[in-house]
Amino acid sequence: MEAPAPTDDPDLPPAAGTLTPELPPPHSAVRSFLLSRGNSAAADRVFSATMLVCALSIFAIVALILFELISRSRLTINRFGIGFFFGSSWNPVTGQFGALPFIYGTLVSSLVGLVIAVPLAVGVAIFLTEMCPKLLRGPLAFLTELLAAIPSVVYGLWAIFVLVPLLRQYVNPALMKWLGWTGLFAGPNYGIGMLAAGVILSIMILPIISSLSREVMSSVPQSQREAVLALGATRWEMIRMGVLRNARIGIVGSIILGLGRALGETMAVTMVIGNRPEIAHSLLAPAYSMASVIANEFTEASDPLYLSALVEIGLALFVITIVVNALARVLVWAVTKGAPLRGT
Repeated sequence: MEAPAPTDDPDLPPAAGTLTPELPPPHSAVRSFLLSRGNSAAADRVFSATMLVCALSIFAIVALILFELISRSRLTINRFGIGFFFGSSWNPVTGQFGALPFIYGTLVSSLVGLVIAVPLAVGVAIFLTEMCPKLLRGPLAFLTELLAAIPSVVYGLWAIFVLVPLLRQYVNPALMKWLGWTGLFAGPNYGIGMLAAGVILSIMILPIISSLSREVMSSVPQSQREAVLALGATRWEMIRMGVLRNARIGIVGSIILGLGRALGETMAVTMVIGNRPEIAHSLLAPAYSMASVIANEFTEASDPLYLSALVEIGLALFVITIVVNALARVLVWAVTKGAPLRGT
C-alpha cells in the first residue's frame, strides 16, 4: 500500500514521522530596539556627561549663592569682621550694625516652634498610621497636608486677629502666674513676641513633620508589628519598639526639614514677633528675626554699608542653615551609630 503523498497545505497538520523546521522566537519590542540601534557608545557618553552636569549644578548653585552673598557683604566684612555676628547694636543712622539680636530671635522662635510642633506632629503621625479608623484616615491626612499649602501671609493674618488676642488674654497670664519664676514668661504682656512667633511656626511646620513621619512609619513592614505583638508586647510597646525605633532616622529627617522651614520663614513671623532688635530672656518680649529684618528694611537701605549689612545677615542665615543641617547629620549618626535603617 503506497504512502500518502505529501501536501503543501499549511492548514493541515504535518504527517507522522516528518520533521518541521524550527522557527526562531519572535523578538520583543525591547529586543528589536536594541538590535536596531547599532553602536550606542556615543549616546552613553552623552548621557553620562549630562548626568554629571546635573550633579555638579547643585555645587555650582550653592557656590554662586555663597559667592554673591560674600561679595555683596564685603563692606561690612571689612569694617566689622567676625564681630558683626556678635554685636548687638543696630543703628543705620550712626552706621553701627550687629546681627546678634536677629540670630537670637531666629533661633529662639524656631526652637519654640520645634518644641511645640514635634510632639504634636509625631502624635498625629502615630494616630494616622496605627490607630485611626480607615474611614477617618483619608480625611485627616488630607487636612493635615492642607495646612502646608496655606500661604504664610494667611497664617500671619490669622495670628494677628486670633492667636495674639488668645495669648494676651488667656495663655500669657497663666504662664506668667505659674512659670513666671523661671524668667521665661516675665515682663509686659504684649501678646506679640517670640512665643507668638514660635506658636505660629509650630503650626506651619507641623504638617511637614507629620506627613513625612507618617510616610516613614507606613514603610515599616507589617511583619515587624506582628513579631513584636507575638512576643507579648502591648500596643504602645509595639509602636515604640517596632515602629518608632525603625523609623527614627526618617523622623529626624522630617524634623530637620521642619527646622529649615522655621529658620527661613518671613511673613508670618514678621507680623507677630514684634520686630524689635533686642535680646530678652522672656519669651513674651518682642524680638526680630534675620528673615524679617531683610524683608522689612531692604527697600529702605540706600546707604551701601546699610545694604551690605542686610546682605551679610542673609549670609549669616545661610551659614546657620548649613551648621544646623551638619549638626543634624551628626545627631543622626549618633542615634544610629552609622547603621542603616532596618525594616524599610
